[in-house]
Amino acid sequence: MSTIPKVELHLHIEGAAPPAFIRGLAQEKDVNLDGVFNDDGSYKFESFNQFLSVYEAACTVLTGPEEFARLTTAVLEQSIAQGVIYTEAFLSPDFCGGGDVGAWREYMNAMQEAAAKLPEIEMRGIVTCIRHFGPDQAKVAAKCAAETAGGFITGFGMGGDEMVGTQGDYAYSFDMAREAGLRLTTHAGEWGGADSVWQAVRDLKVERVGHGVQAIDDLALVDHLAEHGIVLEVCPGSNVALGVYPDWRSHPIEKLRERGVPVTVSTDDPPFFHTTLSAEYDRLADTFGWDDEVVREVNVTAAKSAFCDTVTREKLLKTLEPTT
Repeated sequence: MSTIPKVELHLHIEGAAPPAFIRGLAQEKDVNLDGVFNDDGSYKFESFNQFLSVYEAACTVLTGPEEFARLTTAVLEQSIAQGVIYTEAFLSPDFCGGGDVGAWREYMNAMQEAAAKLPEIEMRGIVTCIRHFGPDQAKVAAKCAAETAGGFITGFGMGGDEMVGTQGDYAYSFDMAREAGLRLTTHAGEWGGADSVWQAVRDLKVERVGHGVQAIDDLALVDHLAEHGIVLEVCPGSNVALGVYPDWRSHPIEKLRERGVPVTVSTDDPPFFHTTLSAEYDRLADTFGWDDEVVREVNVTAAKSAFCDTVTREKLLKTLEPTT
């Protein structure tokens, strides 16, 4: 296992919830989560749509700021155990107060305070709209993001079902976030093909793309990403678990890296996909021969493209310098 410090840029806060944590909350609240867990206690799903359903069912026990504070602590402790020194988590106002700015501020403050109690790791929040909730609801999320931009909230993005609408349908929300000084990312090229990545960079003008791996099917796009330094937040274990690629050997992360595309490595929703960040790097080492030099290079790329302030970035880059 590589001991190099890690920087994670693509992590859904609810999707990173340990199953035992969600089960415990369900018992406290006497909420029935039948169908959400396998007999061994892991999350139960077989397809991407089932995954979304189970994800949203698990979120039903996260009903207030206090639960999200506890969730933040549980997720960050999980990350610290994997050697993560900086993480960016996707936070959805839809799950945190239903899009009401005042309620969202309470949830956000609770998560920020929880994160501040763990000095071993730096956390920033990327507010995300949920694509399958539609463009109008996305504007609500963007308003929450714009109203709380700065310090802890440093980015805006979009998750959810990539097959609903086009990236451009959400341009108003991304423009609102950009005007508030937030940095931009969006899920694309996980299910929607290379064209969805083109839409993301052309219509939303993002500087990072969540997943983005199907860009490999259009080499002109690959060259565009490399030339313009557009960073891919790659989650190989997630892609294999959900069947985007049949196995690790088929995954294009190494081909993308070799062609000069800035790639980073993240876990997406780690308990759902039975992975950790250390496990991701171990599999990349086994499959593509990644050594410590490559692992360091990928984490330096992540630190350079993190949505954080200059002081934090310089601190991360210093920590990532070789010790000998």
